[in-house]
Order: sequence, then structure tokens, then C-alpha cells
Amino acid sequence: MINLEKEIRQQPAALAGVIDLNLPTIREIVKKAKEADVHGIYFAARGTSDHACIYAQYLFGIFAGLPCTLGTPSVFTKYGSHVNLKGMLVVGVSQSGKAEDGIAVLEAAKKDGAITVAVTNNTDSPMAQMADYHLFCACGHEASIAATKTFTTQSAILATLAAVWAENDALLDELRGVSAVAQTLLDTKYDDIMAFADKYQNMTGAVLLGRGVSYAIALEGALKMLETNKLKMKGYPISDFHHGPIAQLKAGDPVFVIAPKSKVDDDCAEICRKLLAVEADVIVVTDDASNAIEGTTPFVLPATGSEFTFVFMAAMFFQLTACCMTIVRGIDPDVAGVINKITITK
Repeated sequence: MINLEKEIRQQPAALAGVIDLNLPTIREIVKKAKEADVHGIYFAARGTSDHACIYAQYLFGIFAGLPCTLGTPSVFTKYGSHVNLKGMLVVGVSQSGKAEDGIAVLEAAKKDGAITVAVTNNTDSPMAQMADYHLFCACGHEASIAATKTFTTQSAILATLAAVWAENDALLDELRGVSAVAQTLLDTKYDDIMAFADKYQNMTGAVLLGRGVSYAIALEGALKMLETNKLKMKGYPISDFHHGPIAQLKAGDPVFVIAPKSKVDDDCAEICRKLLAVEADVIVVTDDASNAIEGTTPFVLPATGSEFTFVFMAAMFFQLTACCMTIVRGIDPDVAGVINKITITK
């Protein structure tokens, strides 16, 4: 079994422990932040970690009414400018904890007196050592170039931070249940995903669409597919896809629409109708078959309770699809040529 599949299959166990492992520290962070009258969150991340932050950005806005900013680290590292981060909770997210631009943001934040947090999978990393608080993915070494278990554990940690901040026990309980549903997905959907990958093995590219929290998975799913299979993939928010990008589609082009039962059902149905009108091949990734309108192809995954946790199932669907496509196409996803596991940007 290749490293990519091994690490995808390790996710239920990783997710089972990561919440309660970090919960005491998360409660302390929230307590200190509220005492300090923190008025917003500044995330510093790249790549997959950035997608976890986009997911968290939605949760903090929806459940806590807290504005979040996706940081621009090059402002610090390349332009040498100062951004006043006083009064912010500054969260650096990096699986390795070695990202130099993330470190620069945390350093600047500490000088401004901001509360700093690092989310990494390495307790000895520079980010973990320098931040006021460290939240640990604790998912074991990740050898595959494509991040899988580090993405889902980062997402679980950040979602738990949002749930505690919002005092939302229902969301916290739902997050605790994700591990068992993830195992169900692996046990019941692998053969279907392999058959799907076999059917689409000659695909040269595709578009992934999501709205709200699912937008983060449109980005992350596209990244998994392109970095493992060298396909031309692009993730978009449904709301933006209407405004120009839909013009790229030709008849037969595959489009994935991430459409769990949610507050944005109407938007998902509307874009599906538009896509069918241009004769796109529309695959609807959902937890409810009724969300796939006539003419689309539904791929129904186990339900987790809400759209806010279905993102984990959607992420694993694209991870497994990417993995299975490497198998049927005879690609070694751990030999990616120009891509490195740890990419240090400044």
C-alpha cells in the first residue's frame, strides 16, 4: 500500500484523539483572548494549511461573529512592512512548523503584544517553540507529499477553537463524531471511489465548486488531484463561478459540485442547472441524494450531522479519488518531481 493511502486510512484514529488532546489548551487560549478583548483573528498559512484556515474563517464568522483575516506574509518578509496586530489572535498553521513566512508573522505579532498560536504536527518546530500556545496535530509522521491527515487534524483543531469560542457544545459534539463517520466512509465507499477513478482515469482536468464552508474543500480537493495526478484542476466558490469562469467549460468537461444539505442548497441547484445547460459532466458530492438534480451524477457520502462537519467527508472523498486515480493510472504520488513535502517560502 502506498504512503498516500496508508495516511488517508490513518485519519479516523488521528481525528479520534486530536480534539480532546488539545481541548485544555484551546480553552486557555479562548479565556486569555476574551480577557484581552481580542477583536479578530489573523491566520498565517500556505497551501493546504491555508485551506484549513479558510474553513475556520467561515466557522468563526458564522458561530462567533468574529472577523478573520487570511494573512499576507510577504508584506512582512518581502516588503519589510509592519502590520499592527495588537488586539488580534494570530494563528500560524503549518504541518512542519518550519514555514519562514509564518514564523515572521508570529515574530511580528509577539512584538505587537498579540496572543500567538501555532498549529503544527511537530512539537519541536520553530513555530511550536516560539508561539504562546501550541496546538498539536499528533497524527504521526506524514511521508506522502500530498497532505491528508495533517489537513483534517488542522481543520479539526481550528473548528474546535471556533466551537469553544462560540460556546457551541453541539458543534463540538458533532466534531467528536467525525472520526467514526470517517471510518464508515473508508469501509463502505472505497470500492465505489475506485470504480469512479477507473471511469475518469483519462480525465485531463476538472473544476471543483463549493459555497460557504465547502469552498475550502473545493480548493483543497483541487490541490490533492493536481499534485498527485498532475491534472489541471481549479477550485472556485460557486458565487464567483457565475461571473466569468463558467465560460471556460466545454461539453463533457467534468465539474464537481460539493453540495451537502445546507444553507446554500439553492445556490448549488442553480449552478448545476447552468452547468447542465452547457453540457458539462456534473458530479454532485453530497450527503443527500435529493441534492443532486436530474441530469447530474450523485456521489453520496456518509452524513456527519451538518454541512460544517461534512467538509471532512468531502475532503476524504477527494483524497481517495486522487489516490485511486494514481493507482489506475500507474502513478507514484510520492514521486512528484518539482514538489517537495516541506516547502519553505519567505
